[in-house]
Amino acid sequence: MSNNASSLSTECAAPSLVTINEVVSSLFFLLFPPALLLNGVAVWVSFHLRSTSTFIVYLKNLVAADLLMTLALPPLAASMLPRATVELRALACRYIEVIFYCCMYTSILLMSLISLDRFFKIVRPCGKALGQNVMFSIVMSSLVWVAIFGSTAIPTMILTDQEPHPDNLTADFCMSMKSPAGVSLHNYVVIFMETLFWLASILIVFCYICITAKVLKSFRNSGSNNTKGKKKTKLRVFLILLVFCVCFVPLHLVRISVSHMETVDTDGCREMWVVIVHEVARWVAATNTCLDPLLYIYLCREYRDKLVDMMKDKGICVQFYSDERE
Repeated sequence: MSNNASSLSTECAAPSLVTINEVVSSLFFLLFPPALLLNGVAVWVSFHLRSTSTFIVYLKNLVAADLLMTLALPPLAASMLPRATVELRALACRYIEVIFYCCMYTSILLMSLISLDRFFKIVRPCGKALGQNVMFSIVMSSLVWVAIFGSTAIPTMILTDQEPHPDNLTADFCMSMKSPAGVSLHNYVVIFMETLFWLASILIVFCYICITAKVLKSFRNSGSNNTKGKKKTKLRVFLILLVFCVCFVPLHLVRISVSHMETVDTDGCREMWVVIVHEVARWVAATNTCLDPLLYIYLCREYRDKLVDMMKDKGICVQFYSDERE
């Protein structure tokens, strides 16, 4: 969806869309430096980790997806500015927004694979033969990239082939650049991505609930009164699910409405509010680029230990808590 809606109905109790675009654009620009720093550190650490486990393979792919998503933030933000050129807006429609969304869904699917990996490791050890095989994780990660970029990104870029009109700076700017086949593909892609997201969400919630129940049961069976360990386990799972839900659920609650609005005439006031909510929700989703690198510390002991060692080598003293049940 275009982020350049500037001429919707003004007879509505809503902020100016030009103002919303300026505010959200500023938020994207402010998000970029910390996201680049955190993901740069994550890439730095990942390069020093050997791919000896399925988790490390998934984590490295997740780092790559988050870094690409981070690099898309500045041009995406620039295209939202009121004085952005038509060429920049067209570039955002044809390439930048497509890369942004595809990286986001790649991250979501990789997070679901990580959840499944931990489920096999902790709850269903019998699945270790396949689920804990490094080659299996490499194949699955490759399939995610091919499925997302091959089946959605490349066709979308190809079918966004119409010349942009300088006088069309409304909410349907991006849609006006799509051929009829491109419009149809767009609708199918939105439905496909929505379905993937909700399926991945169900899998992630299910896996972490089972993991939590298994770990707490092991505490009880061992007769342990380690209240601190139980709290850490609950906190870790709560943070993972909280970050996932806060970042991605709001955006997906408005995506179907946005897609419907782009292809069907709707009430101007409703359209304005949908655009505003969508832009804010998209920025919230982008904050995941900052939160993921922090979650790596909670999810992976090897990553955490390597980060600590590398920071000590640079003369930086840091210590994270350790949990023997990871």
